[in-house]
Amino acid sequence: MQFRQLSAGFSVAGQIDVAQLEQIAAAGFRSLICVRPDEEDGGQHASSKQLASQAAAIGLAFSYLPVAKGTRGEEQASAMRHALATLPAPVFAYCLSGGRAANLFSQVQMPEPAAATESENPEPPARLACGAASASPAPADDARFDIVIVGGGAAGIGVAASLLRREPGLQLAIIEPASTHYYQPAWTLVGAGAYDVRKTARPVAELLPAGSSLLPHAASYFDADARVVGLSNGARIGYQQLIVCPGLQLAWDKIEGLEETLGRNGVSSNYRYDLAPYTWELVSALRRGKAIFTQPAMPIKCAGAPQKAMYLSCDHWLRRGVLRDIEVEFCNAGGALFGVAAFVPALMSYVRKYDAQLSFSSNLVRVDGQRKLAWFDVKDAEGNTQRVEKSFDFLHVVPPQVSPDVVRNSPLADAAGWCDVDHATLQHPRYPNVFSLGDVCSAPNAKTVAAVRKQIVVVAENLLALRKGLPLPKRYDGYGACPLTVEKGKIVLAEFGYGGKLLPTFPLDPTIARRSAWYLKTSVLPTVYWQLMLKGREWLTATSV
Repeated sequence: MQFRQLSAGFSVAGQIDVAQLEQIAAAGFRSLICVRPDEEDGGQHASSKQLASQAAAIGLAFSYLPVAKGTRGEEQASAMRHALATLPAPVFAYCLSGGRAANLFSQVQMPEPAAATESENPEPPARLACGAASASPAPADDARFDIVIVGGGAAGIGVAASLLRREPGLQLAIIEPASTHYYQPAWTLVGAGAYDVRKTARPVAELLPAGSSLLPHAASYFDADARVVGLSNGARIGYQQLIVCPGLQLAWDKIEGLEETLGRNGVSSNYRYDLAPYTWELVSALRRGKAIFTQPAMPIKCAGAPQKAMYLSCDHWLRRGVLRDIEVEFCNAGGALFGVAAFVPALMSYVRKYDAQLSFSSNLVRVDGQRKLAWFDVKDAEGNTQRVEKSFDFLHVVPPQVSPDVVRNSPLADAAGWCDVDHATLQHPRYPNVFSLGDVCSAPNAKTVAAVRKQIVVVAENLLALRKGLPLPKRYDGYGACPLTVEKGKIVLAEFGYGGKLLPTFPLDPTIARRSAWYLKTSVLPTVYWQLMLKGREWLTATSV
């Protein structure tokens, strides 16, 4: 079995049969394109349906783009552009000898390689055992969709599912380079030994709604005037409407020395899948010493998460009878324990219970894990800053968080670098065909999954109204929720909107820690996330109109 490699992510070969599919997959190819018509030799070769069925069984994507002998396949060129933009790379294309597949590729790619014909002798072929590189080719022209969603996280998958449940015929693409999707709200529980981290990860491909196309590359730029998103593989993806929701960027590098010591030397963070279990390892092993928990300047993902790590750790140490031998300090770059004042008294009661020291206006700037030292820039009441050195035995770090580079450096950004939106409609003020939601949007709400659940409905309804030329019907009230895990078994369920207005879902005093809220957090909400939110089922998502 031989093939000819035309680019890092595209190769061609002559006719294959079903028995060779395992070899193709083993060589590293992720997609097949059939360029030979099924009826060409009266059914003597394996049909595209036979190959597509077996390819799917072993995890290979498949596309059928038949080109008749003696033609160049101009009509298939557009379909080839779309295939190269959407199929996982590297791609293996075949026909009788590989010539028509090469011709088709050359039409949509670049002047080389020179077009071949079925009668030409191919250049010396590569052996299949050599495999192929993983980068995908860049289409020379745009693949176009009705709606393009940048980001396949909670916001991207959720809004795609909601749109397609409303209008199944939409041509919709999701740009997402990651292959694994994470339920991040559970990582605080993982760091407390109360949740299995493996339950928080699932393949992205398994979560996408039917009818959507996955573009497995990163967005590299926005050309909002041309209505184009550029991809990291060089592709240009056109759209009628754009939804921007790539999340935010964890800026570990902004703290000197942190990346070199993360995951060892007693330094951990619940903000990463691979580190949350290490947090629990450190917490469960600590018997005495100094434990420091940090919080950077706002905005951050889930503003309550930094102190939730402290409460759950202290609760464990209290139950083990070692808390009296552990000095606990919470270093917050901000000036308040929590942004919504109504919840501060309940939280302060737990701060006193755990005898934790609060250090406000104290921002972590440097870590030396081997020496167990951390440095903080501490600002006094007059605004003067002093660099303070602190020793630790356990350091839980929350990294600074910024807008992704692709958004921050684009015409879609506001002055702070976030995707600019009207805070009520979530529509871009300068580009009406652009909407944004989730952590990247500029709306001044808490950056939580609960906020995303409400925003999904607003964006889906407003975008579809825009497509029909109707007024935008939905208004987002800033709803967000932060289940503050103050001890193992009890939670203060903080729900609030713009301006700190309390927006409780249930008719209970939201400032009281409750066991029912713990059950909601640990058992109900994960099911709501996987089975409802990501599938477009909008339970308890009413918004202002």
